[in-house]
Amino acid sequence: MAVESRVTQEEIKKEPEKPVDREKTCPLLLRVFTTNNGRHHRMDDFARGNVPASELQIYTWMDATLKELTSLVKEVYPEARKKGTHFSFAIVYPDPKRQAYRVKDIGNTLSGRKGADDSMTLQSQRFQIGDYLDISITPPNRAPPLPGRMRPY
Repeated sequence: MAVESRVTQEEIKKEPEKPVDREKTCPLLLRVFTTNNGRHHRMDDFARGNVPASELQIYTWMDATLKELTSLVKEVYPEARKKGTHFSFAIVYPDPKRQAYRVKDIGNTLSGRKGADDSMTLQSQRFQIGDYLDISITPPNRAPPLPGRMRPY
């Protein structure tokens, strides 16, 4: 008789995170790169030690939520404060096998509205110190691009 595991991916992801004591824990430097064209940066923008010019440096903790990061970005970019502005978050991390960078989409927030990804933290998405955060900002009058490729039919 075989026994199956009934542990789902959601249960694995919901491992209890250790809360960060922000009074006693030193913040990390988060290097954030933003675009306002509705798309993330290309990976070759990060090649050979280069980084995109649109860098924003934020001191924060591993338990920072996407909503918290959204509000920090809105402080710097007034045009992103408009209700309905879409923020798409991705972690850019080095791939030692290819000596290049890879990207992992981690979530979305919408200015002025609550969303499912608002409470997602850097820690829950396995962000590591030294990774970059790439944020695609889409104004409310333009729809965010559809994920994946557009089909020709």
